[in-house]
Amino acid sequence: QVHLVESGGGLVKAGGSLRLSCAASGRPISNYDMGWYRQARGKGRELVAAHSWSGGGTVYADSVKGRFTISRDSAKNTVYLQMNSLKPEDTAIYYCNTIPTMDYWGQGTQVTVSS
Repeated sequence: QVHLVESGGGLVKAGGSLRLSCAASGRPISNYDMGWYRQARGKGRELVAAHSWSGGGTVYADSVKGRFTISRDSAKNTVYLQMNSLKPEDTAIYYCNTIPTMDYWGQGTQVTVSS
């Protein structure tokens, strides 16, 4: 099973940037479609960015399109999420997981965007 550890979150002002990392261990993620998900307080978890293992294609939720970029470094077994032009509505706990998701979830990383 893949073990995932997210990091890079923090408190940032609106318009700022953060880069999240998801370090995987246990199995290589090179053959998995990977995604970044987020869950805001009182809301369900949503997929915001996806990265295909085959060809490296990406898909984004409309709410983050043009601002977020997902990438992966297979040599480091790590997935990244570059987040620019952050908005208060991006405030959430961010998780990475496979697509479709595993039952296992990491602890996530908190992103808080102040206005």
